[in-house]
Amino acid sequence: MDVIACCKEHVELAIDIIVDEHEVAPEMRILTEEEQLSTTCEYCEKHAIYMVSN
Repeated sequence: MDVIACCKEHVELAIDIIVDEHEVAPEMRILTEEEQLSTTCEYCEKHAIYMVSN
C-alpha cells in the first residue's frame, strides 16, 4: 500500500500519482491536529494535512 502525506497545495499531485500507479480511486484522510504537527508534506517542507493512499 502506498501512502502519501501531503499539504493542501500538493493533494492533487498525490491523488494523480496514486491513480496513475495503481489505477484505483485513492482514499483520502484528513490528519488530526496532532498528526499535522509531526508530519511534513512529501513534496515540500510544510505540515501535511492529508494522507492519500491506494
